[in-house]
Amino acid sequence: MAKEGPKKVSMVVAEGSFDKAMMPFIVGTTAASMGMEVHIFFTFFGLQLLKKGTKPKLPGMMRFFTGMILKKMKKLKIPDFEEMKTQAIDLGVHLYACSTSMTIMNIKKEDLIDGAEILGAAAFLDIAADSEVQLFIG
Repeated sequence: MAKEGPKKVSMVVAEGSFDKAMMPFIVGTTAASMGMEVHIFFTFFGLQLLKKGTKPKLPGMMRFFTGMILKKMKKLKIPDFEEMKTQAIDLGVHLYACSTSMTIMNIKKEDLIDGAEILGAAAFLDIAADSEVQLFIG
């Protein structure tokens, strides 16, 4: 029996570097613009991406090249991290902060961007189990 409604995409993001930050938002906004229901769960260091004012950098020694990548993206008219987050929220992408990771990392609800929801792992797994596409970034 075919499932009714839009296809679901679920992603887990466990790292907060620039490359890992852009992937879920590029895939998520693309899927949402295709009419899919998108759920992104940010856990451990990925949770930093939902904090207000976060400006992720490339990992390790590559972090020094983050500015160069941002300039190239701007020249190519590719949205930056902040624009991608805004687009995702505007398109109805669900952004979840892992409640356990928030406790471990001492992050409070008021530290999170508007539009982020707090969710436990079990509740997210219920969503992911019902998704046609599941991705892990990190």
